[in-house]
Amino acid sequence: LSRATHLKKTEIGTKNMTAIGKFDPNKPSTDLCDLPATEARRMIADRTISPVELMESCLKRVGQTNSTLNAIVTLDEEAGMKIARQKEAELMTGEPLGLLHGLPMVIKDNRDTAGMRTTHGSLLFADHIPDQDDPTVKLVRDAGSVIFGKTNLPEFGAGGNTVNRLFGTTCNPYDSTLTCGGSSGGAAVAVATGMTMLATGSDYGGSLRTPASFCGIVGFRPTPGVAPSSTSAAALSPWGVNGPMGRTVADCHLLLSAQASFDRRDLFSTESNVKIIEPLAEVDLRDIRVAVSSDLGCAPVCKSIVATFEARMKVLSGEFGSVEETAPNFDGIHKVFDVFRGIAFIAAHGDLVTNHRAQLDRNVIANVEQGRRYNLQDVADAQKLHTRIYRENLGFFDDFDVMICPAAAVSPFPHTQAYVDEINDEKMPNYMSWLALSYAPTMAFGCSAVLPFGCDDKGLPFGIQVIGAKGADHKVLQIAQALESVIAGQSDIAAPKMAAHF
Repeated sequence: LSRATHLKKTEIGTKNMTAIGKFDPNKPSTDLCDLPATEARRMIADRTISPVELMESCLKRVGQTNSTLNAIVTLDEEAGMKIARQKEAELMTGEPLGLLHGLPMVIKDNRDTAGMRTTHGSLLFADHIPDQDDPTVKLVRDAGSVIFGKTNLPEFGAGGNTVNRLFGTTCNPYDSTLTCGGSSGGAAVAVATGMTMLATGSDYGGSLRTPASFCGIVGFRPTPGVAPSSTSAAALSPWGVNGPMGRTVADCHLLLSAQASFDRRDLFSTESNVKIIEPLAEVDLRDIRVAVSSDLGCAPVCKSIVATFEARMKVLSGEFGSVEETAPNFDGIHKVFDVFRGIAFIAAHGDLVTNHRAQLDRNVIANVEQGRRYNLQDVADAQKLHTRIYRENLGFFDDFDVMICPAAAVSPFPHTQAYVDEINDEKMPNYMSWLALSYAPTMAFGCSAVLPFGCDDKGLPFGIQVIGAKGADHKVLQIAQALESVIAGQSDIAAPKMAAHF
């Protein structure tokens, strides 16, 4: 790479952007934007590649793909190049580099970015430009990342389909007529297509995990407090967490290492969170005890997804020390989720629904109105149920290291469809019910990694969810990384193919 050679010999300069040409997502790529983030970070430190070259490569890919997919809704090329040149200059000083030094990154549009529009996907914030970074954004900026854009989401992150009245729909890169999932859909698409090396997301009922599964990437939902949420309107509602999205487990761990910190404003943050930055050690899967369930005993799951999952687990089962088909007792989980989600939405958006209803999307209104139907007896009952579920989950993971289940209950569906209203000819009680595979472990305070594992019966990305107990983040990531290596060796399992019309 000529620029990297130049960097080793002389002062920093700039070069013209590479002309935008056609992009074929199914041919081997030598573009820098397709490197794993961990590899790119190593090469930056070695001065084999430069932050400017990386930024140019990502911007070129944005130009090739984003007009079709609509993943990045606020793009600041000038700021991205300026920061990249700063990071390149810092390479020459010989001072210690941050964890993410020089790596291009985009931020989910529900976290404030200083000087860059932050809309939450809402008409109410269409022109909102914050004066300062959200604390979670500051962490990754201070770690040396090159923030150059914001990614699309359903309004205020409410929903499993990334569409809003402000920016429209984000499309699945494997079929642009289908949804990429939500709410971190724009982030997942940007990572999957090489528009960025890393992206931040957030997760309540599957907002990191469903898009990761639908787009064929890795997403990780940490234990509450690991990546602190210090700006939540309801501090006692810990289920909405920040987390990383990347193309590999190591990439997710790298970003999470920058996101993890102790912040006393988050009631669930502890000083032990920093342990997540420890290197991921190799794990012998023959020492791992695994619980397997196609539906967690509580979730509606499409029959074809169950069949694909069972076939995949036959491939994996011989890798582990022990495998047992079982799941924790999630009885009552739907009531727990609905009540506590209602409380969180009333706290965060109740006033907006009362005063600005006409400017809000239906998902936000539906969540608030559902919450307002509950009474104190419902809340008390939900608290009792939740306490039992949480404690029984802890006991369950005394006997198992991880539990594996499908990452999503259905294949990606048309993005013109607001949500999944029927599974196996059974009507769903509400617009969140199809996400029970994700929200059940959420309510038990679990942590979870989603790994891509070939394609489903429709040829679309299929993912599995590797779930651990509260606080088992490091263990889950290590096991997920070992599984990732095993999956990569399964040459007989076809990978999904991206659409070729970008």
